[in-house]
Amino acid sequence: MSKRTLSNASTLHGWRKSSYSNDQGGSCLEIVDTDSATIPVRDSKNPHGPALLVPSASWAAFIDSLRTDHYRR
Repeated sequence: MSKRTLSNASTLHGWRKSSYSNDQGGSCLEIVDTDSATIPVRDSKNPHGPALLVPSASWAAFIDSLRTDHYRR
């Protein structure tokens, strides 16, 4: 089984938030664009906390479903 978390997300560089995020302190996720098989995802309010390592194919499917309004009511 592959590793699914990174205990200290601050060890990675290049974190970015969605262009839809603002500085109002809401609930934001950050990701690091990588060439690996996983996409690191962390809570922007906890930059030294853990990061989830999401398989690239699963992340792409999630983003695609957002773009096609799958989760909008």
